[in-house]
Amino acid sequence: MRLSRPRIAPLADDELTPEQEAALQPVREGTMGVLNIFRTLAHAPKALERFNAWGGYVLSRRNDLGARERELVILRVGWLCRSGYEFVQHTRIGLDCGLTAAEIARVKQGAEAGWNAADAALIRATDELHADKFISDATWAELGRHFSDKQRMDLVFTVGQYTQVSMILNTFGVQLDEGQTLDPDFEDPPRSRA
Repeated sequence: MRLSRPRIAPLADDELTPEQEAALQPVREGTMGVLNIFRTLAHAPKALERFNAWGGYVLSRRNDLGARERELVILRVGWLCRSGYEFVQHTRIGLDCGLTAAEIARVKQGAEAGWNAADAALIRATDELHADKFISDATWAELGRHFSDKQRMDLVFTVGQYTQVSMILNTFGVQLDEGQTLDPDFEDPPRSRA
């Protein structure tokens, strides 16, 4: 985690204005509940409404990347952006979407960590977008061997969304939700594994 305490504290239920409560209502109805990210973003309820709409697209079946591939990309973004909160949340989601614990651990190592060609292309594209805000011709062509144009578009949309999410989490100091444990590789300095 970049910060040990929030710069913008998540709002408790008894602190919410009617507008903030309305902005949080869609996440209350969801399966994950009202996480700290949403309680923090509720300080800007109009932004939260739009954030939920776009994020809802990226996390839905309207995104043509398969759920496993989408989570692979999101976890790589979380790792590259050093967003411990994002990585913890999407580790659980990734496991539910078909990633193994070993694959999630390999996300940290990059495209050369024994992935199949399609997964390696997704990770390489994510790395390029993170570093240069552009996918090279060679990586774009490799993606085209495995994914449709719409899937390649959704890859870029997913990387962009979760880069923004990571910036929000890191800068606002959003802390883990109750019962979660930070991946030790995000600790500064990391714990000894003896």
